[in-house]
Amino acid sequence: MKKVLLSLLILTVIALPLAAQMPGLAQLYQLKDAESRSISPENFTGEKGKGGMATLEEGTAHRAARELGQGWKVNPYVHIEPGETFVLGEVQDSGVINHIWMTPVGDYRLMIFRFYWDGEEEPSVEVPVGDFFAAGWGIGKEPQLSSLAICVNPKSGFNSYWQMPFRKGFKITMENLGEKKATVYYQIDYTLEKVKKNTPYFHAQFRRVNPLPEKEVFTIVDGIKGRGQYVGTYVTHGANSGGWWGEGEIKFFIDGDTEFPTICGTGEEDYFCGSYSYNEHRDEEGNYSYSSFCTPYAGFYHVPHEGEQRRFGQYRWHITDPVHFKKDLRITLQSLGWQSEGRYLPLQDDLGAVSYWYQLEPHASFPALPSVEELKITD
Repeated sequence: MKKVLLSLLILTVIALPLAAQMPGLAQLYQLKDAESRSISPENFTGEKGKGGMATLEEGTAHRAARELGQGWKVNPYVHIEPGETFVLGEVQDSGVINHIWMTPVGDYRLMIFRFYWDGEEEPSVEVPVGDFFAAGWGIGKEPQLSSLAICVNPKSGFNSYWQMPFRKGFKITMENLGEKKATVYYQIDYTLEKVKKNTPYFHAQFRRVNPLPEKEVFTIVDGIKGRGQYVGTYVTHGANSGGWWGEGEIKFFIDGDTEFPTICGTGEEDYFCGSYSYNEHRDEEGNYSYSSFCTPYAGFYHVPHEGEQRRFGQYRWHITDPVHFKKDLRITLQSLGWQSEGRYLPLQDDLGAVSYWYQLEPHASFPALPSVEELKITD
C-alpha cells in the first residue's frame, strides 16, 4: 500500500508542473466569457457570420471557383504588390490573438510583418516574416519545427501560438519590399474578451549584421525600456569561414547593468540547449554535418547550401524561465570559433536575430530596419 501511495505521489508531482506548462489542456473543460473570431482573406473583418462571402468578381481564386460560385474558396489568398503595405487584419475591441497560420510566397526577408496594439503609431512587432516564424533562410529552406510557440509544417505552414492580448484593438500589416509581387495565405484566430488593465503586450524585433566587424559583439536587442519579461530568441547564423563557429557567449544586461551582465551563458550552442558543437563532423571531402533537434523549448537546424557559407537556425523559448526586467534590457552574442594552440578566434559571421518579449506599454521606439540590400540573403 505504501508503494502505491508513493507512486501516486510521484505521478502527482510530475503531472502538476506539466499541467502548469500546458494551460490550454488544463483549462479546456472550463467555460469563459469569450467569443471566437477569425480573420482571413475569406473574412477580412472577422465579423460573425461574414466568412466566405466573396463573389467571383472580387475573388483572387475566381477562375478556380468559376463553376461553383460564392462560398467555394473564392478568395483564399491576397497579393501584395512591390512597395505596397497590406492590412492583413484590423479590429476595434478587446481580446487575445491565440494563433496565426500563414503561408507566404515571396522573399521572406523582404516581407515585413508589423503588429500595432491599441491604436499605437509605432509597431510593437517589426520582423521579416520568415524570421518571425523561425524560418529565416528563405523560401524553399524552411525547417520542420514542432515547438510550443512556433510550428513550421511541411512545406511552409507557419504557425505562431504566442498569446497576444489587446485592450482596444489591433492592426497587423505586411509590407513587400521586394521587386516582385508577393502572395499570402493566412488566418488570424482570436477571441473577444476582457483583458486586465496591467496585462503586458507582445513585442518582437529583428536585427541583422553581415559580416560582423572583427572583435565586435552582435546585439540581439537593445533599448528595451519599461517593465516586462523576455520570452524567446531566434538566431540565424551564417558561418563565413571554416571551423566551429558557436563558441560565443550570450549575455543579458538587466536593469542598469553596464560592462558586466547579470546573466552570462557559457556558449552559443549551450544557450540554445545543445552541446559540443551540435555533434559537428567533417568527412574526407570536407563536408560538414550536424545533429539537428527540435524540442518544445529549444532547437537547432542546418540549412543545406551550395555556397561557401554554412547556414543554421536556432531557437530558444523562455516559456518556463522568462527573463524578468523592471527598467531595461539588452542582450548580446559573441561570435567565436577556435584557432591554433587552443585559442578563441573572433569571427566575422552573418548574424540575424528575432527577440520576443512582453512588456507594459509604452515601449521604446525600435531602430530602423536594415536597408533592403542589408536584409537580402545572397548566395
